[in-house]
Amino acid sequence: MATTYADAATARAEARRLVGARLAACASMVPVTSIYEWEGAMREDGEVMALFKTTAEAAPALREAVLEGHPYDTPEALTLGAESAGPYAAWVEGCVSGRKAQQGDDAAEA
Repeated sequence: MATTYADAATARAEARRLVGARLAACASMVPVTSIYEWEGAMREDGEVMALFKTTAEAAPALREAVLEGHPYDTPEALTLGAESAGPYAAWVEGCVSGRKAQQGDDAAEA
């Protein structure tokens, strides 16, 4: 799931809320420049894109929570299909489901 926020503080607060609710295992935040037309004018703004890692089963609930808590009037909530495997997939599943993930010498890093 991907969405943008106006600033890093808002993105960080939402990431903490959604990861804390176990709707996502991890949120990665990246500064971006968005160019778009809004209310008849071309705009160019700095934003922070948050990429939330979750399971296919939890994606609808994550989308709902992103939209519910988003400060924008018209927020994006893009579901991006991606498959992960092995220890990382198990780690995401464990975080989202609330089960303790197994971690060995190669502990998963988000």
